[in-house]
Amino acid sequence: MGSHSTQARAVRYKGFLLLEQPNQSWLVRPERSPMVLLPFRTPICTLEQVKQILNYRLSQEQALNQNQAA
Repeated sequence: MGSHSTQARAVRYKGFLLLEQPNQSWLVRPERSPMVLLPFRTPICTLEQVKQILNYRLSQEQALNQNQAA
């Protein structure tokens, strides 16, 4: 039996770790606490799409925080 060498990408972006999964989906985790967003998984997508998803979620969280402060 041979072993399959898989090199998953790990990318740092805006305080988050983007970890590519074996099925080409991504696990997005904050690098440190306090967490702005909880960790989440994406569907199968490209690195650029993961960044867009994260940017969208961050903008939603920022808008929610601004509404609560008002």
